[in-house]
Amino acid sequence: MEQTMTVNGWEFQVITLLGHGKGGYSWLVSREGREYVLKQIHHEPCDYYVFGDKLEAEERDYQRLRNAGIPVPGLLDIDRIQERILKEYIPGRTVCDLVAEGSLLQECVTQVQALSKAARDAGLNLDWFPTNFIPFENRLFYVDYECNAYMEEWSLEHWGLRYWTRTPEFLEYWKQHSGK
Repeated sequence: MEQTMTVNGWEFQVITLLGHGKGGYSWLVSREGREYVLKQIHHEPCDYYVFGDKLEAEERDYQRLRNAGIPVPGLLDIDRIQERILKEYIPGRTVCDLVAEGSLLQECVTQVQALSKAARDAGLNLDWFPTNFIPFENRLFYVDYECNAYMEEWSLEHWGLRYWTRTPEFLEYWKQHSGK
């Protein structure tokens, strides 16, 4: 693992890997005492998703989400040459972790249902998987920028909510990915 990574010439200290998704690796990084998320785009194949220009999609989707009123971390910088994105860091544990330990507050479910309505009204679906949401200061943030045209089969109600409680699908996912 690199100890530092750069975005447009600015050097950041790597703290830890936060996650690996369809489009990239997200790292917690710091500079001058502040923490950020640095997303490194990857080009690994994905059997169930077709990508175009990932950087362009991230930038476009960020604007679409903000226009829809979805709370997301701020987009701070894009390094097109290295295919890196610098985002605001939203501290806290993911909804996935909270579901696994049985401590997800009903307030989070109420907020994600409101986000679902706002997204649907804007003609969008988010990636409703609970690893993409972090409650912070009484507000639920969507920490990914991925969004797609609304399709009922991929809505929160028809797909996502099955992973927001300790359903058999969630427990199988947790068993495979938590190392427990």
